[in-house]
Amino acid sequence: MAELALRGGKKTFSGFWPAWPVYGEEDEQALVDVLRSRNWGGYPAPNQRAREFAAAFAAAHDARYGICAANGTVTLEVALRACGVKAGDEVIVTPYTWIATAGAPVTVNAVPVFADVDPDTYCLDPAAVEAAVCERSRAIIAVHLGGSLADLDALVEIADKHDLVLIEDCAHMHGAKWRGKGVGSHGQLGSFSFQSSKLMTAGEGGIILTSDEELEQRCQSHVNCGRKEPGYDRFEGLVFSGNYRMTEFQAALLQVRLGHLERERVLRQAHAEYLDGLLAEVDGVRPMARDERTTHPACYQYIFRYDPEAFGGASRDRFVEALCAEGVPADGDFYVPIYRSPLFPITADRFPAIRERYGERIDPERIDCPVAEKAAYREAVWLHHPLLMADKAEIDAIAEAIRKIAEHADELRE
Repeated sequence: MAELALRGGKKTFSGFWPAWPVYGEEDEQALVDVLRSRNWGGYPAPNQRAREFAAAFAAAHDARYGICAANGTVTLEVALRACGVKAGDEVIVTPYTWIATAGAPVTVNAVPVFADVDPDTYCLDPAAVEAAVCERSRAIIAVHLGGSLADLDALVEIADKHDLVLIEDCAHMHGAKWRGKGVGSHGQLGSFSFQSSKLMTAGEGGIILTSDEELEQRCQSHVNCGRKEPGYDRFEGLVFSGNYRMTEFQAALLQVRLGHLERERVLRQAHAEYLDGLLAEVDGVRPMARDERTTHPACYQYIFRYDPEAFGGASRDRFVEALCAEGVPADGDFYVPIYRSPLFPITADRFPAIRERYGERIDPERIDCPVAEKAAYREAVWLHHPLLMADKAEIDAIAEAIRKIAEHADELRE
């Protein structure tokens, strides 16, 4: 008789995982207050609640300025424009994340250059970044991924050495700190997303952090259709841009959510570390490395590495299928390498700046990122952060399900 639920056995977990997003009376009241105020939109920019939230969020991450925007994609585009990235400039990016990180350079007519990731963190490998630097390099976008921070010490050093702009993509890392200083404040600019799945959400939305006054003014202007208004009118020249403003509904909701961020971060991290300990006992499963320089960890996705040899040669995807059948929702291909994504069909007829480096299109077969490829297709298993907001008994159930699959790995055969 089969033991695994995949083969008809009894599921390990039949309950319900915590819902996301969460909300309470505070959130409802904040939205009602905006509704009744009749001041709903993003103009004048920044509007009252957007201005208040931006200041509070920036302070919480040790930056001087925050600039609210429509989402975490345009925040990357605005950051690149504000720091002067132009057509043909090269921007070094990770291949293992959401497409927006490499799409932002393309959108501003620059050229994404893919550097491989570190096998212990899945964040940019500083050695690969150093190797990718050339005379056309202008910026680095470092993504803090899942529950790991990129090596900011090394990346800041590389950026300073080569006079490059460092932009931190912190879409996964609200509330995290490196050496006691908030993420998003180590480079010249930081970008956060408030999309529905994120650790803080208003459905959509984003924010740019910086401590550079001129960059702050340029970002404000880019978000507000290129206008130069009092407070952000002291930089030289004009910018051409669009409407990337955040609504007051979003800002009001985010003001409330910011007040809950630290408590939620601590809970998720405690459960992530507890799960680390449980999984350390399972052969063929390795939690991601924990860097002691990350003084306030955050966990958007709990990621562990899967070794098929310990499971009778069964593929990562088959393991994920079995884990889901046991009642633990999991992903394997949460991200594929950006250059292989069907959402990234970049050709020179639309984006001619890529031609010098890539020819007529960005061809996946000409890009060498073996660590990212292994993570995406064979190794990484992703658990979404709401699972870490359950009780400890549910965290025990995650480990129990994985142990069960390991003990009956023979049933994973197709």
